[in-house]
Amino acid sequence: MGDGSGRGSGKSSKPEWLQQYDLLGKIGEGTYGLVFLARIKSNANRGKSIAIKKFKLSKDGDGVSPTAIREIMLLREISHENVVLLVNVHINLVDMSLYLAFDYAEHDLYEIIRHHRDKVNQPINQYTVKSLLWQLLNGLNYLHSNWIMHRDLKPSNILVMGDGDEQGVVKIADFGLARIYQAPLKPLSDNGVVVTIWYRSPELLLGTKHYTSAVDMWAVGCIFAELLTLKPLFQGAEVKATQNPFQLDQLDKIFKVLGHPTPEKWPTLVNLPHWQSDVQHIQGRKYESPGLYNVVHLSPKSPAYDLLSKMLEFDPRKRITAAQALEHEYFRVEPLPGINVFATGQPGAVNYPTRPVDTTADFEGTTLLQPSQLVNSGNAVANNMAGSHGMANRSASRPMHMVGMPRMPTQAMGPYNMASQAGMGGGTNPGGLPLQRGVAPQSHQQQQLRRKDPGPGPTGYNPPQQKRRYG
Repeated sequence: MGDGSGRGSGKSSKPEWLQQYDLLGKIGEGTYGLVFLARIKSNANRGKSIAIKKFKLSKDGDGVSPTAIREIMLLREISHENVVLLVNVHINLVDMSLYLAFDYAEHDLYEIIRHHRDKVNQPINQYTVKSLLWQLLNGLNYLHSNWIMHRDLKPSNILVMGDGDEQGVVKIADFGLARIYQAPLKPLSDNGVVVTIWYRSPELLLGTKHYTSAVDMWAVGCIFAELLTLKPLFQGAEVKATQNPFQLDQLDKIFKVLGHPTPEKWPTLVNLPHWQSDVQHIQGRKYESPGLYNVVHLSPKSPAYDLLSKMLEFDPRKRITAAQALEHEYFRVEPLPGINVFATGQPGAVNYPTRPVDTTADFEGTTLLQPSQLVNSGNAVANNMAGSHGMANRSASRPMHMVGMPRMPTQAMGPYNMASQAGMGGGTNPGGLPLQRGVAPQSHQQQQLRRKDPGPGPTGYNPPQQKRRYG
């Protein structure tokens, strides 16, 4: 862990830890702070791209925020090919500002979806959708198997690696709301509102006091639908004046697509606070569902629809788990998912642009990094910050073998499947077990893709807080 003391750096006003990087510029911004792109200067990793996440000081002005501390504690303990890698932690001792260094990912699902919708005006090819979803579920299965809920899954928090050894590999990022959930000492609702509204599950919207990792699976279902249609499935308007989780417009959008929930299909529904209290708007109104398959342009008999409908099950106890989803038939029919989601040779393959870098941004009180301009983030250092490259030279498809894929050990998976997802409590806390990294998948011969494109997605996209985030 580096510090910002600047000792031994008489030739530079930069903190000592910062001198190990070539800073290129800002690539993201949000309520948490800023994200900068940098390259490592020396040693075996010379030239390696790094994303440096700079946290704002806590609201109380007393140094590092509890959210940042929780994020660091989790990321230092977990290691998986589909979870973002925390490379280093740096602290500026002058003002106690905090910086996290991550492996840099060139893309995220939000930008990929927007590119297809606004630039190329064509759906994402089926191989890419399936590969993105499988890797997302693989990373989520690892987290859930180790009793970690993410609680903020959305397209902008799902990164995809650019050129390099991990080209086209999906990484779950932004663990600011994540937490260990086995046997909590107090209701999880005491943590406040979680999950960005368009991806928030109905049990959260109806004010449940206790919830499980099923909230992450609802969010994955929303992301899956968005990959298919290029627009959010439940695009509700958020009332931001309150911390109350009840959001009537969001529930209205869900019920219009999925129909009205009933105690017969969701027995614990009657115990949810806002189902009991808001009789007029929730219980009293009836919805005629057009059918989810009509909204996402899928055949109701297709494996894709079957998987999506199980992710969007109202009753969290019946909602499919990440482990179960990985074994679903959808991933066993052509085209098989691959490690490189951008593999060439697939129908409808697209060259995705590199992320622009704002070189005018100020970092750590230093002067402007470069003359005022915007540059592309790919190969920027090697090409004097003027290079731009897309996905034209993507490597060939690296398909995944669907039997014996990376899974957590059975002793870790057991209590998750039997108890935690169902909200029943109990089970053996796997915290005493070492967190384990998935085994590299074996190769499998890729078959020729045969697909039928879904219809073009409607326009209109104003996502809530879809900022690029790491960690």
